[in-house]
Amino acid sequence: MTEKPASGELLGIPYNFEKPSLKRLLSAYWQPEEGMLVKKPFGIGYTLNLANWRSWIVLAVVGALFYQQQRSGDEDTESEEESEPVEVIVD
Repeated sequence: MTEKPASGELLGIPYNFEKPSLKRLLSAYWQPEEGMLVKKPFGIGYTLNLANWRSWIVLAVVGALFYQQQRSGDEDTESEEESEPVEVIVD
């Protein structure tokens, strides 16, 4: 039986299922000569290149959106506790 390759591309999407090493994991996320997205050190697809300034903007926007969602979720639970039940009449 033929052995399947542990890394390569399928339909233009990279994959890598080789046993990860610490050096490969750390170097995959910091590649100054590459663009914003780089191949994942383990798994399928791409990840952010932390050596690129655009990646930090993406992380900041995602963090701000997550923070905003958490705060609005807290406010929704407070307003539900204060509101009275609503009666719905269906003919």
